[in-house]
Amino acid sequence: MINLEHVSFRYPHSAPIVRDVGLSVNKGQVVAVMGPSGCGKTTLLRIVAGLLQPYEGRVQLFGQVIPYEQATKLRELRTKMGMLFQFGALFTDMSVFDNVAFPLRETTQLNERQINECVMQKLTAVGLADAAQKMPAEISGGMARRVALARAIAQNPQIMLFDEPFTGLDPIAMDTIASLIREQTDALNAASIVVSHDVQETFSISDYIYVMHQSGIVAHGTPSELTHHTDPFIRRFIHGREDTLVHGGHV
Repeated sequence: MINLEHVSFRYPHSAPIVRDVGLSVNKGQVVAVMGPSGCGKTTLLRIVAGLLQPYEGRVQLFGQVIPYEQATKLRELRTKMGMLFQFGALFTDMSVFDNVAFPLRETTQLNERQINECVMQKLTAVGLADAAQKMPAEISGGMARRVALARAIAQNPQIMLFDEPFTGLDPIAMDTIASLIREQTDALNAASIVVSHDVQETFSISDYIYVMHQSGIVAHGTPSELTHHTDPFIRRFIHGREDTLVHGGHV
């Protein structure tokens, strides 16, 4: 569903932000891209979404190279994708209902009855049917993230992209969002990429994980494989400074 081969990206006159990255995601998989701040995770996600074009390498979705230069085809491709932006990125002057309805009104030929049906179905899936007429300012941060997730799955996407979905949430809200990501990936048989630096929640829902550092992939494997990784940087990232020191790693 998603395949990157030797992908690199940089802005003009700058060092590479993403360097020689390869990864793949199959149907029904949650694949995480993890690493410290500034390592290139979000840039990589924007490349997959077709928002940025790499200067080297190849990005394929559904077995086809992303048509970066063809706006109509790119727009059509994005109707098969859902993206949860960092902090949700809801339209503040629209109700919860209208936020979720927005992509349906913009990109489909559904009538209002069909849109209403679909929106309420998705809000029910994230446990927020009762909040449909509330404004974003009237709901909590965790609820706003769930609304954003409902919007991301409104069109039953085959590919789902999540940019730091746990940032700024309390532990209960984090657990709720993590469970919903896993549940919706399974329900839609979608291919999902989660960009995050939250180890506990991400490991709990991921089938496979890529760890980025200094613009490139430095390790990859299942959560179990990475938990037992012997590299000092990987151990420090996953377990923290104390674990690294106990196991004799270098800081």
